[in-house]
Amino acid sequence: MPNQFFWYDVTTTDPKAAETFYCNVVGWGTQDSGSPDYTLFTVSGHGVAGLMPIPEDARQAGVPPAWMGYIHVEDVDAAAEQITREGGKLHRGPFDVPGVIRLAVVSDPQGAGFIIARPMTPAQAPTSPAASAPGTVGWHELYAADWKSAFAFYEKLFGWTKAEAHDMGPMGTYQLFSAGDVPIGGMMTKPPQVPSPYWGYYINVSAIDAAAARIGAGGGKILNGPMQVPGGQWIVQAEDPQGAVFALVALAR
Repeated sequence: MPNQFFWYDVTTTDPKAAETFYCNVVGWGTQDSGSPDYTLFTVSGHGVAGLMPIPEDARQAGVPPAWMGYIHVEDVDAAAEQITREGGKLHRGPFDVPGVIRLAVVSDPQGAGFIIARPMTPAQAPTSPAASAPGTVGWHELYAADWKSAFAFYEKLFGWTKAEAHDMGPMGTYQLFSAGDVPIGGMMTKPPQVPSPYWGYYINVSAIDAAAARIGAGGGKILNGPMQVPGGQWIVQAEDPQGAVFALVALAR
């Protein structure tokens, strides 16, 4: 669906080690993508995310391992031009992965990176796992330098709308946003200990404590949690063994 997140991938310094880690923590399967440098993570045989080494030019520039989300747009070139007009930055592209997707790597005016993309083949919605199924991404979270101006940027670009807002006390407001009928994420002004703005992605798991234990057993690091959030879900924020930040969310402790 246009203007929504629809894909995610992690770029890393050690793809094989990252593959083992995430398959153990999340329960993903893997599938050959047809490209030697790109592996699909799967749920019930359906691709939900990807894994690849950090591109050489990015590695030489010092780009660390990281997760990136893809936002569906109807016209990648036009969206890239609009992003730069609105103060964002175009880092790479637009370019094609032949027969698969057209995409561009961009960042918002505050520096949070994401990808705009349009698949070249129809989405396989009938065979996709349910949005809340374990192994799918269930939430999108922006830590902004200033959430109000960040929201204005995404509102203008993608038509996102405000949903419920939560008063976090000294941490400020946590603003939920919707792309369509239901909230798909939240944004807040980052605390001082977060070095720079970024998008974080929450992967659904069945139970948070067991998943947190798997993170530690696999050599990852718990950054925050487990903790309960408004609505009753449980979350943990973590770092994989290569340094990419990710998060998990579950209905059960």
